[in-house]
Amino acid sequence: MELGRYVEKPLGDDCVRPLRIVLVMIEAPVPFGNAASRWYYVLLRELVSRGHHVTVFAACTKAAEIEEARRLFPAPEYDLRLYPIEPRAGLRAKLNSWRRPFSYMFSDDFHRDLQATLASGFDVCHLEHLWSGWLAQKYTDRSLLKIHYLFSIDLSTEPPRGLRERVIRRMMLRGERKLLRAYPHIASISDRLVDRIQEIAPRSTVEFAPCGIDASLYEYLPDEKRNTQPIVGLIGQMGWYPSRSAAERLLSRLWPEIKRQVPEATCQIVGWGARSVLSAYLNLPDVTLLENVPDVRPYFENLNVLLYAPGRGSGVKVKIQEAFAYGIPVVTTSEGVEGMPALDGVHAGVCDDDAGLIERTVALLKDSATQNRQRTAARAMLESYCSPQATVDAVEAIYFRMLPTKES
Repeated sequence: MELGRYVEKPLGDDCVRPLRIVLVMIEAPVPFGNAASRWYYVLLRELVSRGHHVTVFAACTKAAEIEEARRLFPAPEYDLRLYPIEPRAGLRAKLNSWRRPFSYMFSDDFHRDLQATLASGFDVCHLEHLWSGWLAQKYTDRSLLKIHYLFSIDLSTEPPRGLRERVIRRMMLRGERKLLRAYPHIASISDRLVDRIQEIAPRSTVEFAPCGIDASLYEYLPDEKRNTQPIVGLIGQMGWYPSRSAAERLLSRLWPEIKRQVPEATCQIVGWGARSVLSAYLNLPDVTLLENVPDVRPYFENLNVLLYAPGRGSGVKVKIQEAFAYGIPVVTTSEGVEGMPALDGVHAGVCDDDAGLIERTVALLKDSATQNRQRTAARAMLESYCSPQATVDAVEAIYFRMLPTKES
């Protein structure tokens, strides 16, 4: 099929043509990697299934995920190019990081190969994550920059700790403003982020495009296999501020009152670095801290309620999505369900103050019927709103709106 020719492929009342898409990622597209990887897996599979010609450039941190991605996306069906992130040292590297924060993720080979591909012709260059924006500044008119979170939101309430952190923060915020203002086409995953980006980059067209997850990869836990003991807890990467803040809030402010009202309850915290980051809470009664487990699914299934109440932190919380997928009842904040239309009392317990979080958690622990009603509704919402089809529909529609019209 020749590029640029229109083919009969229904999309609403229109016909679309296959696009030549150059897709830049900051992790390998694998279904159970980090939050970004899971979305990349969905995005790549769905775009190719629609007939688009997609060339992927991915900067990767883990060798095992490089091999997994190659197995999942074999050539020639997929054009997937994976580049390990190489450590860089020396004065030149430091100066380059100051001018272009986090550009070290993209090796010289990555940069050279990408520029050659862009120069050969494309319809849309899709840049996932803010720092990918350093790579296509000669092609901003045909590039879509997808933003998952904003440092200007996430760091707004956390004072820097020391001079080094102050310098790094200044560098990150300056880079964020510069890149957002450089791109005329931006997409983001929630109304809050869209509004904030529009404030920073008033001349850009900023559109909403949710992040998808493939719920079919998650086996919904049937009622008869659920744990009957009242266990509340959370699962998350403790090196990431929202997860760490949610764990600290649970252990210091929420758990003591939950335990008083439900004396038989226990608490379970699971995540990378959990015991070291949360060492001050190791000796709390009826609290278990587990870190660096090879598979988190059994720990999801062990929970009666996932209580994930992060502090300031923009973007989709993938552990909330995963809990919805597995059928684990959730209590969280409005930050926790950002990017999803989860309603309090319907899909989850959603409240921002401590008293409301405690009240909703205790009520769920004491009422299995309410647990089942909410977890069923949450899975259905995830399958509909966050499905690969719905989320890539939104991205694809943006692509076609970006294309020049015949008149132009």
